Amino acid sequence: MSNRARALARLNRALLESFSRRTTGVLRAALPLRLALPHLEPLLARNVAKEVRKDALVIARAGRASAAGAPDSEAVRELLEAARKIDGEFLAGLRGAPVRIVIPYDEITPLRARRIEQLLEATRRILHSWEAKRGLRAALQECFTRAEIERLIYDDLHLYAKETLALSRAVHLPAILRPARESIAQRLYEIMQRVAAQLARDAAASAFRS
Repeated sequence: MSNRARALARLNRALLESFSRRTTGVLRAALPLRLALPHLEPLLARNVAKEVRKDALVIARAGRASAAGAPDSEAVRELLEAARKIDGEFLAGLRGAPVRIVIPYDEITPLRARRIEQLLEATRRILHSWEAKRGLRAALQECFTRAEIERLIYDDLHLYAKETLALSRAVHLPAILRPARESIAQRLYEIMQRVAAQLARDAAASAFRS
């Protein structure tokens, strides 16, 4: 991975980790989510870690295509396959945990494909505009307006939240929490939506800060 692609991967990781921290902070104050938090919090932490890995692969792939100056028609398919391998490691890490999960790929795969496509395109645009004598912030400002950056980040986090909703519905919770599973999943999604909107605003403001 090039230094510029690595810098974009670090920025993406910071955004996703901030998203996870902010979401968890709201969860701690919300019932019945507070009751489910001992089961949800480790899952959310592991989930964001695997998404960071997947996104780093997408950014690296876009960087190689940009350097080659050629289209990469197999990128989405191959990145989806790589994501499944990371999922396998994620599920293996949950063995012995108080929750079990079966990933609903029929629902999740279209969401992932859209996230991959958006991240590939955004990375290509940024790397194309990033000159050696100028930094990442200047490249972002050249590629996007402040409103466009906010929308781009929100759309990415929105798809991430929808995937998390599908995953949370697939979680096999302890018996005492099963009757509330759907309400827990929906409440989690609503919280993630609100957090995504605020984080997108904050990140766009930071990108255009003097």
